[in-house]
Amino acid sequence: MSAVTDYFRGNLRQYGILGALIIIFVFFAIMSSGRLLNPNNIAALAQQVASVAVLAMGMVSVIIAGHIDLSVGSVAAFIGAVMGQMMFTFEMSWPLAVAVGLGVGVAVGCWHGIWVALVRIPAFIVTLSSMLLFRGLCLVTLNSQTLGGFDQGFINISGAGLPKFFGHVPIYLKFLPTTMRGKADLFTMAVGLLAIAGLVVSTFRTRAAERKHGLLPTPWSVSILKLVLLSVVIAFFTFLLSLSRIGTPIVLIIVAVLIVIFTFVQNRTVHGRNVYAIGGNLNAAILSGVNVRRVNFVIFINQGLLCAVCAILVTSRLGAATPTMGTGFELDAIAACFIGGAAVTGGVGKVSGAMTGALIMGLLTMGLSILGVNSSWQMVIKGLVLLAAVILDLTSKRRAVLGAVGQR
Repeated sequence: MSAVTDYFRGNLRQYGILGALIIIFVFFAIMSSGRLLNPNNIAALAQQVASVAVLAMGMVSVIIAGHIDLSVGSVAAFIGAVMGQMMFTFEMSWPLAVAVGLGVGVAVGCWHGIWVALVRIPAFIVTLSSMLLFRGLCLVTLNSQTLGGFDQGFINISGAGLPKFFGHVPIYLKFLPTTMRGKADLFTMAVGLLAIAGLVVSTFRTRAAERKHGLLPTPWSVSILKLVLLSVVIAFFTFLLSLSRIGTPIVLIIVAVLIVIFTFVQNRTVHGRNVYAIGGNLNAAILSGVNVRRVNFVIFINQGLLCAVCAILVTSRLGAATPTMGTGFELDAIAACFIGGAAVTGGVGKVSGAMTGALIMGLLTMGLSILGVNSSWQMVIKGLVLLAAVILDLTSKRRAVLGAVGQR
């Protein structure tokens, strides 16, 4: 029992964030009289959160390394404007326009990498200037106009779901609310079962890796409890998605694939370990032979590439390239990372935590919108949530330091 207690004490922040996510979801579900549980609203939530989640994946590495990127919203808007011009003015096919957008994202990442990694200008200054630079370039590219009328294949990236290969099954159980009755997509349910199976495999592989490296494994009771709870959550949301108009959103699969890739890079590669080393103790990382310049350069290339992916998703969802696209995205991405457990001082953070933070930000936006809260007050609430996350991070660190001093 003491091992379980010690484990939860050591991971209090992580489980506190998950608990906050559940509380926020239940709160808005009750306050909206169940409207949040409408399957189409759940699908819309996945589509809206996707863009912030993609940016947060790159931002968490930037923050872990001790930097910050204030330009992601403007960069995404500029790339969206470039793709819009390619498809609208030059009548380029949408796959080629997407390829151009990804290339522009890599080029922007190299631009930031040169100034931050090679010239050694603080990332805060570089990305602050880029926030103005690329927002201005977006306006110039679009001539302050909105471009639309894109090919349906491009719009389907964010607006459509995967084909419903296995057909439907009628769900009309009387004890379920009316919003949870209808024809459920069997393929979406199969995707949910596959996700649960992946979770089980990942849990056992993590325990095996802990034993292999001589680490104290997570208590079995905790592992089983996590598996059961997460499986129930996945099954519940998969069930709701199966009842939605589009079934499994394509963007959900895109984000899931990116999560797997970037989690692997962060946890299982030399680059990922070097990012933590730089953020944890820069001088020690240099003395250990870490090529700091190369690591920082790669970090910003990744961020630029993910800005391009975000631009693709948002431009597709809007069906247009707009001058105001991406406004406030930097706040949401940074807030998602800090809410998800990233440390203000660097060296700490996880992709999974950033995804939880992105879900919280998305839930706040959708829940407040359903309740009819003014957009101005939504910004106020998001700002307070971000401040609370930073205060919690600093407070927990001070307690840890005081506890360590007290044990001496």
